[in-house]
Amino acid sequence: MKVLTFDIEEWFHVLDHPSTKNEQSWSNFEYRLEKNMENILEVLDRHNQKATFFCLGWLAKEHKHILKKIDALGFEIASHSTYHQLVYMQSVAEFEKDLGSSIHYLEDITGKKVRAYRAPGFSVKRENRWFFESLQKYGIEIDCSVFPARRAHGGFEHYACNKPSLIQTNHGSLKEFPMNTVTLFHSKFVVTGGGYFRLFPALLVDYFIQKSEYTMTYFHPHDFDPHRPLLHDLPLRRKFKAQIGLKGAMNKLENIIQKFDFIDLDEADKRIKWESVPIITLPERRHRQRLHSEKA
Repeated sequence: MKVLTFDIEEWFHVLDHPSTKNEQSWSNFEYRLEKNMENILEVLDRHNQKATFFCLGWLAKEHKHILKKIDALGFEIASHSTYHQLVYMQSVAEFEKDLGSSIHYLEDITGKKVRAYRAPGFSVKRENRWFFESLQKYGIEIDCSVFPARRAHGGFEHYACNKPSLIQTNHGSLKEFPMNTVTLFHSKFVVTGGGYFRLFPALLVDYFIQKSEYTMTYFHPHDFDPHRPLLHDLPLRRKFKAQIGLKGAMNKLENIIQKFDFIDLDEADKRIKWESVPIITLPERRHRQRLHSEKA
């Protein structure tokens, strides 16, 4: 099973950076989303390819026509928050306010229930049990926020499963589609999204997709923008990550769409026998407990 998803945000939605930290600062930057989205939608149309789009609620104010077009073309729309903030830097109340707003904005435009969520930057840590319970409280049925490896923003390194699973909370079960990892030099990596996809050679990406029984992807419109502006005050390491592989990324995307059978999240949900997937029980306390899994 190979799932194609996009996180729809602007190039300046940079996490954990002073000059891009809130909505007020975003007005200082050039909008480039519309053109980048046209390119993505054209490629998907040419290959008759379905995908799920995790969209910011903020788009409903600044790019409402883009959301309407995605919906009109028959693509699934899910939530990527309202204001693209790190989950672990928010209180429960702050997160739920942002979550509720995003669902309201998106559903108001599409008239369809928002069933799925992905946290900005996969910024969920193993101590954030409340995050999954908040999703359930607001009617989210599917989460795609778990990144089972080390990561600058969040990272669930000790998540006990590398494939679709059920997260058990006090409110019941939540369907989880984590990122899938590959092992290189005794370390876990993700090769099918963002800067990782742009960095790794196409042959290596193809190899790991072919090898993986389950593949989850995440791409941003700015991943395919060779003329993407660069924030002058970014550290050198982050400048490198923002610019690497932009010119060849769209060709790499078309390549994997042509070679592999990708489906959207809704179809993946329908194909999975949820009664047979691993059940992940989160730690009751926020520290010093590891996740464990058991077969349903």
